[in-house]
Amino acid sequence: MITRILGEGQYDVPETALTDLNVLDAAVQAAVDAADTVAFHARLGELLAAVRERGTPVPDDVLTVSDLVLPAPDSDLADVAALLGDEGLIPG
Repeated sequence: MITRILGEGQYDVPETALTDLNVLDAAVQAAVDAADTVAFHARLGELLAAVRERGTPVPDDVLTVSDLVLPAPDSDLADVAALLGDEGLIPG
C-alpha cells in the first residue's frame, strides 16, 4: 500500500501493518474529536512514525499513485479535522 506523508514523500507499507495503523488512526480521530491539540500532535506523530518504521521509502524518481495520503507532521488540528471521514484518515 503506497502511503504518502504530505511534504515528506511516499512509503510502501505492507498490508499487514493496516490493523496497527488503524489503531493509531483511531487515536488521532479521538484527539481531534476532543479538540485536544497536545494529544492530536502526539498521536499524529505516532501514526506517521509507524508508517516510516513499517514502510519502505519509495525513491523520489519513481512516480506512482498513493493509495493513502496522510497529513504533514506540522498539520494543525483544524486542517486534519477537515480531512477526516467516517473511517478516519485510513479506511478500513
